[in-house]
Amino acid sequence: MKKNRQVMFYLFFGLILSSCENESEDGLVQTPNKNGSVEMKIEVIHQNGIDVIKTTKDVWVKNNQINSFVNFDTIPSLGDTTEVLEDEDGNTKTINVPKDYELYITVK
Repeated sequence: MKKNRQVMFYLFFGLILSSCENESEDGLVQTPNKNGSVEMKIEVIHQNGIDVIKTTKDVWVKNNQINSFVNFDTIPSLGDTTEVLEDEDGNTKTINVPKDYELYITVK
């Protein structure tokens, strides 16, 4: 089952890369080709000591979204780190924020 999920992930991501248009100079796509593509969004959500990876895949055909798939996977939290915030008056405050995972996507 997990192997099938990985195969589907790579298939959808490959379709995204091959069917995107409107590329900027650095290769980033502003909007996918909604005439026939699969759009994938990956987000890490911090919740009560664990992190959740939310993966959304939207299927576009002839400018209509015909399906959407959403997967949630839990992963361990990386803990907290500190950040210094500064307001418009120059006042600073140190706060704790959750560490974020780095996301790397490999397409074969």
